[in-house]
Amino acid sequence: MVSDVHGNARDLARAGDGADALVCLGDLVLFLDYADHSRGIFPELFGTGNADLIVELRTARRFEEARELARRLWADVDRSAAIEKAVRKQYAELFAAFPTPTYATYGNVDLPRLWPEYAQAGTTVLDGERVEIGGRVFGFVGGGLTTPMRTPYEIDDEEYAAKVEALGEVDVLCSHIPPEVPELVYDTVARRFERGSRALLAAIRRTRPRYALFGHVHQPQVQRMRVGATECVNVGHFASSGRPWAMEW
Repeated sequence: MVSDVHGNARDLARAGDGADALVCLGDLVLFLDYADHSRGIFPELFGTGNADLIVELRTARRFEEARELARRLWADVDRSAAIEKAVRKQYAELFAAFPTPTYATYGNVDLPRLWPEYAQAGTTVLDGERVEIGGRVFGFVGGGLTTPMRTPYEIDDEEYAAKVEALGEVDVLCSHIPPEVPELVYDTVARRFERGSRALLAAIRRTRPRYALFGHVHQPQVQRMRVGATECVNVGHFASSGRPWAMEW
C-alpha cells in the first residue's frame, strides 16, 4: 500500500515485492518537492530560486502572493502544454514501475484524463468504485476537496460525498485524503490542517469498515487511530520513505 509517490519510480518498482497486490492511493506527480526544492516540474521550468520563494510564501499561507508570483512566471509559457509534457514524462516512468496486479486511485495533484493512456494491463484504476481483492471488498475514492492551493484534481464536497455514498459497505475504505479528524489532517511540519472529508468520516461511523486507508498528509500528528470499530491508517509519504505499508488481515 502506497500513497504520495511524487515521482519515486525507483522504490515503486519494488513496492509490491512479497505482496498479493499493490494498492496506490494517488499523487503520482511531483510538481514541487517541499523537502528538496530542486526536484519537480516547477523548478525544472523556473529554477530552484523561484521554487524556494513559492514554498516560503505557501508555507506562510500567503497564497495570493504565491499566485501572483506564479502568474508572472507563467506569463510567457504555455502552462497547459508545459505541465502536460512534464506529467506525461513522469507517468510513463511511474506506470511502467507498477507491478501486477496494482489497484490505484487518483490523488489531488494527478491528471485523471491521462491515466487511461498509461495504465497497462494489470493496473486497475478505480474512483467511486469497489473491487474484491483477496476475498475482501475494497472501495476507492480518489481526488481531494477544494483548497486555496487549487491543485488539479479537487472537487466540491457534494461530488466527493456522492462517490463515498456509491461505495456502500466495504471491508476496506481507500481514499487519497483522510477522514475529517483533527489528529489525522494536521501536518506537523507544514503546521497546518489539510482538508479531510466529513463524508468519509460519516461513512466510517455508519458502515464500520475494518480499515480506512489514506495518505495526503505527509507528516501527520497521528499516523494511526481507531474511529469506532475502524482502524484508520495514513499509509505514509512514499516519496520520502520509499517503504510501502503492508496490510495483514
